[in-house]
Amino acid sequence: PLDNEEETAAKCTQPCLGESLSISDLECSLCIRMFFEPVTTPCGHTFCKECLERCLDHRPNCPLCKQSLREYLKAGRYSPTVLLQDIMLATFPTQLAERRELHQAEMAELSNLTKNIPIFVCTMSFPGIPCPLHVFEPRYRLMIRRCQESGTRRFGMCIYESGKSFADYGCMLEIRRVELLADGRSLLDTIGRRRFRVLGRGHRDGYHTADIEYLEDKKVSGEELQELQCLHESTYSLAQRFCEHGDLTSRHILMQHGPLPEKEEDIQASADGPTWCWWLISILPLDPSYQLSLFSSTSLRARLSQLQHLLTALLQQPP
Repeated sequence: PLDNEEETAAKCTQPCLGESLSISDLECSLCIRMFFEPVTTPCGHTFCKECLERCLDHRPNCPLCKQSLREYLKAGRYSPTVLLQDIMLATFPTQLAERRELHQAEMAELSNLTKNIPIFVCTMSFPGIPCPLHVFEPRYRLMIRRCQESGTRRFGMCIYESGKSFADYGCMLEIRRVELLADGRSLLDTIGRRRFRVLGRGHRDGYHTADIEYLEDKKVSGEELQELQCLHESTYSLAQRFCEHGDLTSRHILMQHGPLPEKEEDIQASADGPTWCWWLISILPLDPSYQLSLFSSTSLRARLSQLQHLLTALLQQPP
């Protein structure tokens, strides 16, 4: 029957294919390794998806023939070259499995959230507070893609500090949404998660990395907690008064940053303390070095006292 003939033909083609191909025929010209997730450009050149993306971070042209790939980049989708994947699986299954393992090991290394975490050096960000970002530099385009591919969707945000590449304290940001623009730039909607202290600095492919430890506010109890709660209540009332102050600046702030967050039931529930404090620190006209000193403090009491002092001074100023 016909089925048997097809089967025999298939058996004949496989060894022939293996004999006529060598591993070097299935190598990406950019990383000189076996193709991983191969994609083919409109001009007919094939590369690993990751290798092509990294080239397009720098300029929208084919790395080999320099033909413009603007339209291809604009589509934002890279379809895998299925036939090539099938050929590799049929001819070199062991090498393909090894290549996949290598990729998974690289991803596992990227998903560690205390060692070599990627650092975006840009602005102050705070726990629980949204941080919109515009990503255009090639190194950060690569960094953000890796955060998504590794599945963590997180990276550290630190401000620049002279004398060192970035400050000793920062905030983990979580990517909530990415809007890809036609030329490969992107708009990021991120939110602050936990504060951290930098233990060591490093580099990876052009962007900064850090080994970190997370910060945690010191917990208090008994009489100390009662005092802390009273301080919290009075500072929150001042914050409400400040927001209702009604001058142009605060109206503009509320339009831009939304209303003062609600008070939390348990003021010690979070390792970083109440979110409304961070909201206030992010909107007040404070010097970044002063913001950083408030940020790095692990005493909620000290933070509230400073805020109380600031709000009192601001409320005494004529509108």
